[in-house]
Amino acid sequence: MNLVPPAYVKPYVKRGKTDAADAEAICEAVTRPTMRYVPIKSAGQQAALMLHRSHDLLVRQRRCAHCWKRNKMP
Repeated sequence: MNLVPPAYVKPYVKRGKTDAADAEAICEAVTRPTMRYVPIKSAGQQAALMLHRSHDLLVRQRRCAHCWKRNKMP
């Protein structure tokens, strides 16, 4: 199984954003000999990414709460 990044498939979309057009573009992109693929991430890598994204979300929410609190104080 090979994963193709969406940015590499986008140039092959000929018309509007439909499932049929996307499928045709994917088929055409995969047949190209110079197509670069993305490695499949393991469960451990996906778990680490989820942890980092969750941390980033909490930091953004905390920053937002502090800014909101500072603006509401007289």
